[in-house]
Amino acid sequence: MATATAATGAARTAALLLLALALALAPRASGAAGAGGGDCHFPAIFNFGDSNSDTGGLSSLFGAAPPPNGRTFFGMPAGRYCDGRLVIDFIAESLGIPHLSAYLNSIGSNFTQGANFATAGSSIRRQNTSLLLSGFSPISLDVQSWEFEQFINRSEYVYNNEGGIYRELLPRAEYFSQALYTFDIGQNDITSSYFVNNSTAEVEAIIPDLMERLTSIIQFVYARGGRYFWIHNTGPLGCLPYALLHRPDLAAPMDGAGCSVTYNKVAQLFNLRLKETVASLRKTHPDAAFTYVDVYTAKYKLISEAKKLGFNDPLLACCGHGGRYNFDLSIGCGGKKQVNGTWVMVGNSCEVPSKRVSWDGVHFTEAANKFVFDQIVAGALSDPPVPLKRACQSKGR
Repeated sequence: MATATAATGAARTAALLLLALALALAPRASGAAGAGGGDCHFPAIFNFGDSNSDTGGLSSLFGAAPPPNGRTFFGMPAGRYCDGRLVIDFIAESLGIPHLSAYLNSIGSNFTQGANFATAGSSIRRQNTSLLLSGFSPISLDVQSWEFEQFINRSEYVYNNEGGIYRELLPRAEYFSQALYTFDIGQNDITSSYFVNNSTAEVEAIIPDLMERLTSIIQFVYARGGRYFWIHNTGPLGCLPYALLHRPDLAAPMDGAGCSVTYNKVAQLFNLRLKETVASLRKTHPDAAFTYVDVYTAKYKLISEAKKLGFNDPLLACCGHGGRYNFDLSIGCGGKKQVNGTWVMVGNSCEVPSKRVSWDGVHFTEAANKFVFDQIVAGALSDPPVPLKRACQSKGR
């Protein structure tokens, strides 16, 4: 076991060194626009979202994501609710940009090529509750936008007036108009509304307000220089164990993949309205590029065809404790319980996370995230159908 662990550690270290070398050698263009329809050259990424793209925000505020999170790629917890990398990590790597530091993480962060404002549990609307009571974050999308504005103002001032090491840790002023702005949020608005026992009609009724708020935030970013937007829709929420167990009355009817039809229909309605919202933004701001990305289809394909794609039971959590889904609402991944007066970890990881879709009953494994990324990167699931590296080319389309 020690030899295998050492070999795994050596392989991981080698992979990280190769990634660092590739990033160091990657050419840095002065702007995003790709000449003659070529690849864009985004010098930075600024991300807004929830746990699907949180690289350390919630861990910085309310305590670190515990082991075994991070075990597959980082070898330790790395602020992600996953065994390894998220879709946003693969997006950054593909663009030659280092993994994004969380804006809220004060130790060891480097914001030269972007920042991540996402926090796990975040929603578009503010939650009328606390994190400890509900599990949903107080860092709603409007708060993330305020953080972004503060980041622009402070980084430009410090970069220009302090100089020194700060110029190696903060982005250049022109990067804010050349960067890719990514959004992946909305899941928690739907689930949090259901979790307080609202009816489906009541949940659906909040979607227009969600679209208005999201539009307002994107326009806020646009007004501060943002021109290139990559916007993910929400996934098939009815395939997530935590959603099924929070509202067991909504679990049936189930589809052939074992997912709640009710949850998924609401997610699809949200996505339809989101696609319309992005189209409207495109008309309002023809000088900006807005790409709508259908991650729902990628995720549902993985879940419904899991065995054919080399995965095991797609609804069975790799890291968890007990029950049909290896998921317990009170004891999560890395969770402990008292046994004969001693606290024992019972939220353990499965042996081979790469064979699982669900990491902890809420989030995907690194292998599942990589599958989703591979499905969306070439543009087949985007509107307009542009690949990630040409997301600056969709202006006015």
